[in-house]
Amino acid sequence: MRAVMIIRRTLLALSLVSTLAVPALASPDYVCHDNRVEKGGSTQFTIRGGGSDFTIEKGGSTQGRAVKRGDKLYIEVGGSTKATIENGKIEKGGSSWSTNDDARQQFDCPGNVAGALWVLFQIGVLS
Repeated sequence: MRAVMIIRRTLLALSLVSTLAVPALASPDYVCHDNRVEKGGSTQFTIRGGGSDFTIEKGGSTQGRAVKRGDKLYIEVGGSTKATIENGKIEKGGSSWSTNDDARQQFDCPGNVAGALWVLFQIGVLS
């Protein structure tokens, strides 16, 4: 009987520790609704365009563009390429930088949109 109590207490303690040790999954800061990117229910950015090419606007002003050329999506600011996305991988200067999956932790948006937003934040174009 005493052994059963010890086992029960041990299992209870382990379940409490494992519950506390696992961090809660954070929800993304930004959420896409149609062509709007919202934070706290307020529109922060607008996505314009269709298909694989789109622009990201803030306050009616274009902040960046995503242009599909071949298999890559080029993220451009003022005509200058800042990064590319290919098969969900974000590259800067030919080197791996991040992934669309990582970008979706901050932006609950379709993959390439999340990736493009992530790039624009990383280079300081969006804030």
